[in-house]
Amino acid sequence: MEKTSLPVAVIGAGPVGLAAAAHLLERGLEPLVFEAGPTAGAAIEEWRHIRLFSPWRFNIDAAAVRLLEASGWEAPRPTALPYGGELIDNYLAPLAALPALASRLETGARVLAVTRQGMDKTHVRNRDTTPFIVRVLHSDGETRDHTVAAVIDASGTWSTRNPLGTSGLPAIGEEAAAARISSPLPDVAGRDREAFAGKRVLVVGAGHSAANTLLNLAALAKEAPETRILWAIRGASPSKTYGGGDADGLPARGQLGARLRRLVEAGKIELHTGFGISSFKSLDSGVTVGAVDGRTLEADVVVPCTGFRPDLDMLRELRLNLDPAVEAPMELGPLIDPEFHSCGTVPPHGARLLAHPDKDFYIVGMKSYGRAPTFLLATGYEQVRSVAAALAGDREAADTVQLELPETGVCSTDAGTSCDVPATRPAAGAGEAGGESGCCAAPEPVLVAFPPAWPTAAPPTTDT
Repeated sequence: MEKTSLPVAVIGAGPVGLAAAAHLLERGLEPLVFEAGPTAGAAIEEWRHIRLFSPWRFNIDAAAVRLLEASGWEAPRPTALPYGGELIDNYLAPLAALPALASRLETGARVLAVTRQGMDKTHVRNRDTTPFIVRVLHSDGETRDHTVAAVIDASGTWSTRNPLGTSGLPAIGEEAAAARISSPLPDVAGRDREAFAGKRVLVVGAGHSAANTLLNLAALAKEAPETRILWAIRGASPSKTYGGGDADGLPARGQLGARLRRLVEAGKIELHTGFGISSFKSLDSGVTVGAVDGRTLEADVVVPCTGFRPDLDMLRELRLNLDPAVEAPMELGPLIDPEFHSCGTVPPHGARLLAHPDKDFYIVGMKSYGRAPTFLLATGYEQVRSVAAALAGDREAADTVQLELPETGVCSTDAGTSCDVPATRPAAGAGEAGGESGCCAAPEPVLVAFPPAWPTAAPPTTDT
């Protein structure tokens, strides 16, 4: 079978995955999209109650918009700040329903492995010209192999949260206590209210996901006074989470931190600093959480706000070149290391930096950032524009990176996956989002050097 006649597999039907499919179609390539969930944007469905800090104009990809507008779709107000549910209902669901994409999208299709046809990773002869095999568990229970010319992995990181223990490992007893550990962003005041009202709730983590969960729990506690809120962080101080308060260059972030600080100081939230978790002990009445220094906390439910990491198991038979620290593509790793970069200081990049030794295989979107939390949707959309151009043989377009962001970035959702590292320089004209969500506000990005066909769009989230 001629490799050039085969489709391009896209793993994940989140914002970046569907954008990849749209760009492939514009390039005359045939996408085949596999989504593990029951619908496009299935991961976002789990945090539909969370509000984005970036307005609509930064959350949609232009190739996708061109497809939508041809069907009579009306774009949301560009300056409005959507919730995750609105991102699905008003953008992703209509996009996935378009005949051009619906006919190429398979939901309930979990990718189990990617390899080269007839060869494992140890074989090199004719490797670059050999098609890929994508092994998929389909919704009918059957596992089938699909032969494709290239693979774009936009599967995100939502399904693989970081463990609660120190040293990158689960704490002793963490797996056994799974029934007492919630999802990373539970809807404590809505869908999941019953699991939290009147309970002892321990929130673990110092990012903005933790801050939002704590604020929502405090609101719940006004209605259910028996609710007890505990907050554990590894560091000695919550100052990073509090931000700059009224003096913060990003007003929304400052408001979020100031509200949280007041609740802690008023005793509404019980803060435990320097609490590195070493163990979980399940009890009939809850779970005892032990710290490395011997302290213990008792809770009915634990909320993990400790970030995410990529699932690389399905890629074991591919030749990857990953940064040893953050597990991103080797050349990208040093550019996104959260110890040195915030979301806006990461330079734009495309297919060349995302390439691996296995030709025509790319990891894009949040998963391309490995363990780094600084990803923006704008970056992901530029990634797939460049990758689609590379796969179509247009190396000049692939290598021309047009998107520049201010140092403070155009921030993402508070899904614990983007912009948890405070920006290093304040932005002018920051947007406001109250305490509803997230990390940074939304300064204008600077789009430069547009060729006529370049889609002007932008940012944030997990990809499926």
